[in-house]
Amino acid sequence: MTNADIRIFKDNNELSLAASLLWVESAREAINARGRFLVVLSGGNTPSGLYQLLAEEPYRSQIDWKKTSVFWGDERCVSPTDEASNYRQAMDILLRHVPILKENVHRIKGELIPVDAVNDYAQLMEGFSDPGLTWPRFDLVLLGMGADGHTASLFPNSDETESSPVLAVSAHYQGRPAQRVTLSPHIFNSARTIIFLVTGEDKADVLNSVLNGSFMPKRYPAQRIQPKDGKIIWLLDEAAGSKIT
Repeated sequence: MTNADIRIFKDNNELSLAASLLWVESAREAINARGRFLVVLSGGNTPSGLYQLLAEEPYRSQIDWKKTSVFWGDERCVSPTDEASNYRQAMDILLRHVPILKENVHRIKGELIPVDAVNDYAQLMEGFSDPGLTWPRFDLVLLGMGADGHTASLFPNSDETESSPVLAVSAHYQGRPAQRVTLSPHIFNSARTIIFLVTGEDKADVLNSVLNGSFMPKRYPAQRIQPKDGKIIWLLDEAAGSKIT
């Protein structure tokens, strides 16, 4: 994958420390340049370590939370109090422990029917849009990757040509709820910085294919994430990076 910055760490603890430093750096740069920091959060187990660190010192006080706005890359169509909710995960581990303004937390309304949740979030995106776009150019996007090569809720064999900024998808993955809402590659690829957080030996073979194999975005949706005018950083633990050639 062109322009990929690949960094391998001993374990998720070291990976999370590196991600915390990148978050702080991105926030400072964005606020100094534009007066606000727009960040997209990811669900799953891997970012939990990052969220825990950001909620504690010294990182908590190094971030201007009142100028930080958070969004989500995808969400399961469940209530915000459901244990499967990406919003609930971030709230429980990070957001309720930092002085972020309530109005700067922009969740996907997973309790709505998918088409309504998509329309609601697309309107929200448009309200933060950059010139020439119908969505914001995010300062930082956090993404993960599944063992099948999916990222956010962009799954293998899903439509590559969808032009909408927000999508409703149906997917069966590890027994989790099938109905989801996700941002599209258009939004991700306009970001200034994208950080993939990937851990686990079960992802090693697919990760090597994503990074070093043939370009097969229908099979490996993570390959669809290639920022047009930004940088992409892959933070991996040794297990996930063990097969990289």
